[in-house]
Amino acid sequence: MNHEYADQLIALLKHHQNSANREAMEAYMRNQFEFFGIKTPERTALLRDFLKENGKPPIEELPAIVRSLWSEPQRECQYVALSLLDKQSRYLVKEHLPLLEEMITDKSWWDTIDHIASNHVGRIFQTEEDDTYLEKWIHSDHMWLNRIAILYQLKYKEKTDEARLFRYISMHNQSKEFFIQKAIGWALREYSKTNPEAVEMFIETVELAPLSKREGLKHLNRKAKSEKSVKK
Repeated sequence: MNHEYADQLIALLKHHQNSANREAMEAYMRNQFEFFGIKTPERTALLRDFLKENGKPPIEELPAIVRSLWSEPQRECQYVALSLLDKQSRYLVKEHLPLLEEMITDKSWWDTIDHIASNHVGRIFQTEEDDTYLEKWIHSDHMWLNRIAILYQLKYKEKTDEARLFRYISMHNQSKEFFIQKAIGWALREYSKTNPEAVEMFIETVELAPLSKREGLKHLNRKAKSEKSVKK
């Protein structure tokens, strides 16, 4: 599991750990994860300097490096793993989906899930036509895989596969899970900026949880209020 490149990064983070920040950061994440206590600006600066000195990891070694970082208990290690994937995101292809699935189902929480959804899974499926993984995830009993499948098109705008988005939402519109209800609302709200008529019609005709409906209508309601104000 260990990789020299990852080991250097882990050692760097350990060297800069800050116990004064640790408790608050762990509490913010409901004490589900350990932290070194390194806030985002400092972590970003540390990684930037590390990359200047060591370069970005070769794409063929990236999965091993990411897995090594992901196996660590401190949350900053997962954040650094995501940042390394960001640096090489244009090279991500369907062969990286097993790696992403491991990341989605291990140490799962909204902070990593939402980043993976739009930045990594979303990037791959901009060009990938094989929907095997998407269908597997939306049918899964694993809530975070469901959320990924609902959210991966967040940045697609006019390239959104509307039929797939609405079908995936309809498959989980009765979910009692907060994070699924929230994901449905978020996906609808984002797509309403591209096709407001389609989203409004969908919300009117499909039974949604109050949270999903409220979140899904936020942009449309703000737009309607703004237009009404201009007319006055």
